[in-house]
Amino acid sequence: MNHDTIRTKTIAGLALALALATPLQSLAQQPTLALVGGRVLDGFGGPPIENGVLLILDDRIVAMGTRDQVDVPPGTPVVATDGMTVMPGLFDMHVHMMLLGHGDYERWHDLFGDSFAEEVMPIAARQLLEAGVTSARDLGAPLEAILDLKRRISDGEIPGPRMFVSGPFIQHAPYEPWEAAYRWGVNGAADARRKVQQIIDAGVDVIKLIDQDQLTDEEVAAVVETAHAAGKPVVAHAHRPEEIRVGLKHGIDNFEHTGLATAPGYPEDILELLRERNTSLYWTPTISPLYVMQYSGEVFPERLDDPAWQAAMPTAMANEIRASLENIPHLPYYALFPSRIPLLPTKFQQIRETGVRLLIGTDAGIPSMFHSDATWREMAMWVELGVSPMEVIQAATLWPARFLGVEDELGTLAPGRLADIIAVRGDPLHEMEVLRNVDVVIQGGRRVR
Repeated sequence: MNHDTIRTKTIAGLALALALATPLQSLAQQPTLALVGGRVLDGFGGPPIENGVLLILDDRIVAMGTRDQVDVPPGTPVVATDGMTVMPGLFDMHVHMMLLGHGDYERWHDLFGDSFAEEVMPIAARQLLEAGVTSARDLGAPLEAILDLKRRISDGEIPGPRMFVSGPFIQHAPYEPWEAAYRWGVNGAADARRKVQQIIDAGVDVIKLIDQDQLTDEEVAAVVETAHAAGKPVVAHAHRPEEIRVGLKHGIDNFEHTGLATAPGYPEDILELLRERNTSLYWTPTISPLYVMQYSGEVFPERLDDPAWQAAMPTAMANEIRASLENIPHLPYYALFPSRIPLLPTKFQQIRETGVRLLIGTDAGIPSMFHSDATWREMAMWVELGVSPMEVIQAATLWPARFLGVEDELGTLAPGRLADIIAVRGDPLHEMEVLRNVDVVIQGGRRVR
């Protein structure tokens, strides 16, 4: 479903919300589904609703409250959620649908580059949805392939999260010739404007800019101005201090990652600039990938034999991915772990203290970051680093929807909103790890798990 479709349905949603001012018997139609009995977290951050009831009509929530407040009309199909927490479907704000965790990008491209759209991306989509991710933002993929995936999911041809996509990275030049389909180099401001406009016209939702410290000021300005003129936010890497400085200078909307530089923390001038922009700036720290890779390589290699990440995947593909991760400590990423991992908590805390709005994103698809479990691992890591569970949940629901401009439709549970809902056994406000097993997934009012 594209943004225009979502916003067009807002009128219908408001009408349904107004209908709640009258007794349920006055609803024009029988609810198509009811969730009954669980604790409801609405995403707004208020007290949970105990013994909650949600009534759904087609793709919308039409009533919500306690069992004493909301009657379930006879004949309504019921999903019993006793003992569960019911909450908005999750967003993962940094995924790569063309990747499935393989340890060697070039070999992966050689083996599966021609089948990203038809084979690889649908696997990633299904795994994310079954993990409770009902909306996802892809930040780097071949343009036609990722737009085709978005369309097929929206049209109901294949299961997957609602997709918000950037298409190719915009950068100085591809790192390798074989990456040219999803890394678009720019040469001069006019070329930058032309290429950004091309992907906007194709139908992307955001623009992804990386290595902006390697571009000229004129090129960066052209990228940001073209995107903003079309109402598209710009997402940019924040690995190096100068990348951040350039991004802030030109009005980047959302930074990605917690930095690959090995300095002990962010320079004070950057932190001050972040404080000045904190009411309008978002940051997706992707804090967990190094921890997950270390965990899979040193602490619990048995994770690589878990059949969960192989779901919906041909056996030969799963075997290829497993073989590529046989010696994780030999991967290029791994050599810098001893210098980087100890710095991540400090850098994460520095970003938090500036007041910028943090978003859950995982880099799902990179080595050992499987779409089937990346999102809950990122959320659990935030709790471990001192973020309250409610803040973490909002960083995966309310704030992503607000950044993407769909907060009236997604990210929270309320009458009139789209019925993207998950339910898990247990209490994520006490144990975020309960999200590793999502029992119920409802997307657009239809139960998909």
